[in-house]
Formats: sequence, C-alpha cells, structure tokens
Amino acid sequence: MPSPPDFVRTHTRLAPVPLVPELLLHQADEPIALWEHTEEGGTEQPPPFWAFAWAGGQALARHVLDRPELVDGRSVLDLACGSGLVAIAAARAGARPVTANDIDPLAVSAAAINAAANGVVVDPVGGDLLDTRDGPAQAQVILAGDVFYSREMSARFLPFLRRAAARGALVLVGDPGRAYLPADALTRCATYDVPVPEALESVTVRHTTVWQLR
Repeated sequence: MPSPPDFVRTHTRLAPVPLVPELLLHQADEPIALWEHTEEGGTEQPPPFWAFAWAGGQALARHVLDRPELVDGRSVLDLACGSGLVAIAAARAGARPVTANDIDPLAVSAAAINAAANGVVVDPVGGDLLDTRDGPAQAQVILAGDVFYSREMSARFLPFLRRAAARGALVLVGDPGRAYLPADALTRCATYDVPVPEALESVTVRHTTVWQLR
C-alpha cells in the first residue's frame, strides 16, 4: 500500500464542500471501491470516513464559520476528525491552536493535506485521546461531528465530552439524527439541511443539528 499521503491524493479529488463551499477537501466518489483499496494490503482497515464530507461535520464547520466568536483565539480539538473539515473551519475562524485527532492514519494524513489545501495551520494527531486528560484533551473548545453512530462509540465518546464540559470547555456536536445521540444531555444551537452523498446516506439531504453539551 502506498504511503498514507500518497494514498489520499491518489484516491480522491480536491473539491468544494457542499454546505461550506469556501473550503476544499480531498473527497472520494465511490465509498465501497475506496474501502476495498484500503484493504489491498491484506489487513482489515477502518472505513474511509476521512474521504467524505459527513453531515455532522459540514454543519459544525458551517456553524463555526458563521459564528467565529465561538472559537476565535481559543484552542480547539476536532475529535474523530476524519477529513479534518471541522478543524479547518475552526482555524479559518481564528482558533489557535487547532488539533485534528483521529485513530486512522489515513485520516491524520487527510487532515494535514486538506489543511494545507486551505492555507490554514492544523496539528494532526493520531491515536485514541478518549482516556486522556492532558494535551489536546484540555482544549477550550471540543468539536465532534457524527460520533454517535453506534452504541459502542457513544459509550466511549460521551464520558470524554462530559469531562470536557465539566471543566468549562465548550463542547459542540454535529449530528444528523444518528441512533445513539444522547439528546437529553444536549441543547440545540442550530439546524442545517446538509447535502450528502447518496451512496453513503441513501438520501441527498440530511437535516442536521449542531448541539451544545450541557
């Protein structure tokens, strides 16, 4: 398998993000074909979440760009960053420093490549931060798009986000109605109708909410 940066560039094309057209991402056209390519080395790989502009991330990015006062001059962590879209939006809105974290090395590479394509500075950090209490985990703003897609992941993300909110961080979540969203712990901030790839979502538009964790 090629190096992660080469793989990202080979299997994607640089294109505007539908809800955030002022930003560019390296995006793939065919999710199944791309996933097959990631596993050509013979080992199981995580789904290529980094190659698409997911609804929750698009909504968060739009919200941050429209309300830069939320992040301007503050440290930001884009958790489970995928493509790095939300981190890039935060950096464009004036956040400093901005960390884009993901467990997938391809996502870490994609975030770095996409940040460079948009002319912003983002620190891509690999590995699992959910059990940590220092470094990027201490950011003043935590942004999380589309993280409540399974019971297992919700059970891991929610305690981390609650600890961040308890110490005074602003925690914003972008979600298009995923099954395991803890809505009873959240306050609605804004809603967006987000264009999404039909091959991924079985629809062309997702009604998506930006929430704040109480």
